[in-house]
Amino acid sequence: MQEPEKTNLYLVPTPIGNLEDITLRAIRILKEVDVILAEDTRTSGKLLQHLGIEKRMHSHHLHNEHKASAHLAERMKAGEVMALISDAGTPGISDPGFLLVRECLKAGLKVECLPGATAFVPALVKSGFSTDRFTFEGFLPLKKGRQTRLISLAAEERTMIFYESPHRLLKTLTQFKEYFGGERMASVSREISKMFEETVNGTLDELIELFTTKAIKGEFVLVVSGAGAK
Repeated sequence: MQEPEKTNLYLVPTPIGNLEDITLRAIRILKEVDVILAEDTRTSGKLLQHLGIEKRMHSHHLHNEHKASAHLAERMKAGEVMALISDAGTPGISDPGFLLVRECLKAGLKVECLPGATAFVPALVKSGFSTDRFTFEGFLPLKKGRQTRLISLAAEERTMIFYESPHRLLKTLTQFKEYFGGERMASVSREISKMFEETVNGTLDELIELFTTKAIKGEFVLVVSGAGAK
């Protein structure tokens, strides 16, 4: 009987809020690998301590991913097994991971991604908008390309999902109104799986009015209904 192919890199989702949102398999993998690649070793160190895991960690983030990926792939080729985690959620989704995965695949290494926590799926399902077809846009460009992206999305018929930080929420909602129209339906979710989780639905006009007077705290997922959606 042929032995299963050895996995060299595991992508392991971590909780986005509630620390119970991690699978038994994820915990086992984190205990078994040789090295854990972490976006922020201090943040991940607290999670590992909570889980009772003592493991060597190596910093792997957006600022060193380009330089480090080829070297890490060589180490895995030499026999090390690694797990990549981000501060919260699934690695590679608006977080580091894409470049390392590409480098590993190019080197003929086996990459495995575990299922687990990610913020946009609960926000999409709770929005009440169509889930048959949707587009995940993540964070919009801060400056260059932002207007072009919004213009291209104005006629998008699929449900659209965006990530946004608290200090840019109102600006983004206002720009959505400008390009999509104030009557377009949208949903704003914040602090998913945390104690103060909240989801608010309404037209863009209504949401702008609400968040003009409401305290804006936490990490946000914005879900916007597609053009022509009923």
